[in-house]
Amino acid sequence: MNKVVRDAREAMERANLRDGMTVVLGGFGLCGIPENLILALRDSGVKDLTCVSNNAGVDDGGLGLLLQTRQIRKMISSYVGENDTFEKQFLSGELEVELVPQGTFAERIRAGGAGIGGFYTPTGVGTVVAEGKETRVIGGREYVLEMPIKGDLALVKAWRGDHGGNLVYRASTRNFNPMVATAGEVTLAEVEELVPTGSIDPEVVVTPGIFIDGIFQGTYGPKRIEKRTNRPKSSARA
Repeated sequence: MNKVVRDAREAMERANLRDGMTVVLGGFGLCGIPENLILALRDSGVKDLTCVSNNAGVDDGGLGLLLQTRQIRKMISSYVGENDTFEKQFLSGELEVELVPQGTFAERIRAGGAGIGGFYTPTGVGTVVAEGKETRVIGGREYVLEMPIKGDLALVKAWRGDHGGNLVYRASTRNFNPMVATAGEVTLAEVEELVPTGSIDPEVVVTPGIFIDGIFQGTYGPKRIEKRTNRPKSSARA
């Protein structure tokens, strides 16, 4: 299978897009998000999506673009505090939200990719997180059963990838991308640098190409910063 496609629009042709899909996305805030693929998903017009992502982007970036067009029906996330559109749709009842503790969120995606049927965790016991879920005592401690997350489509971004779909991530852009890459029936990857197969040392590959169904080199503007803060100017040393 030739995994290299021209751009995000062509990649989406491999995704069997349809209303009501579950889409799992890498990224943390605006760091390591598959921004070209998100734009292509928006332009496709597909709707009633369940989107699984640690964050919901910002009003004019990331998944915030899909919220603007009301293509998302449900969000499964850990942190959503930077998006006014998200807040308004949630409070009005337009958007269904499932909040998941961040570690549990990562493990549910990993379990989905690994074919694990579920796992017990102490996180959330005694809180609303555990409501309606099975609990049991193991070794004298109470645990709650969490179910895996698997997507119809997974979208990831990597720093470098080769024509075989092998991926390498850079610094904090790695975040949730490696787990997400394993958790889709179809996984599409955008990279900052696309190189011929064999150009990447196998020892540094994080996501093996067997998980990737389509890959392309994205186009990127200036790096956006979710919240810019500046350290106060320190006084000169005496």
